[in-house]
Amino acid sequence: MAKGIFKFFVPKDRVFYTLFENASVNIEKLSELLIKVVHESDSGKRIAIIKEMEDLEHANDELTHQIFVELGRNFITPFDREDIHSLAIALDDIADYIYASGKKMNFYGIDPTLDQGILKSANAISDAVKAVKQAVLELRNLKNTQKIVECIIKINSAENVADEIFDLSIEKLFNSDVDAKELIKKRELYQLLENVTDKCEDAANVIETIVVKYS
Repeated sequence: MAKGIFKFFVPKDRVFYTLFENASVNIEKLSELLIKVVHESDSGKRIAIIKEMEDLEHANDELTHQIFVELGRNFITPFDREDIHSLAIALDDIADYIYASGKKMNFYGIDPTLDQGILKSANAISDAVKAVKQAVLELRNLKNTQKIVECIIKINSAENVADEIFDLSIEKLFNSDVDAKELIKKRELYQLLENVTDKCEDAANVIETIVVKYS
């Protein structure tokens, strides 16, 4: 009887892995679309790409909602409930900030192809998000923690690169002769882009906590 009950519960806790993996795939797709946006000089084409980003961001909202529903529904979870909640929030924040970055470019009429800071930031985001996805995929098998540790190092490295890009971009911006409105617009965009890698680091911190607890 006990074995039968155990079999009844175990498959349900696996749903969290699938939901997290789907969310990580989504944010990778968003980062790929962001790369397309920053290399597209035609504002009309950028709008079409940003619409794709919006759809993915909405899909990620739904995945986050599903994770919270499963938390309320399932007694057994693969790791601590607070860690599941924190990781879900972190992944959702990554998606939100990537989409917001793309949306702000067109909202403010900024041509990203003319700004090296924006281009380099998008590359740093792509590196961080790929590492986040790989770390999430490795959560199913916590026996090989070295791969997860390597991903966390990559995420932290990408975040450091993004910080440096942000600082240099701000310095260049304030040393330029752009008007006050343009300065405010670009500074906000730089901050949004830098926030993406911050959120990637938040996800890395949660994953590291999980590894320490369960490996």
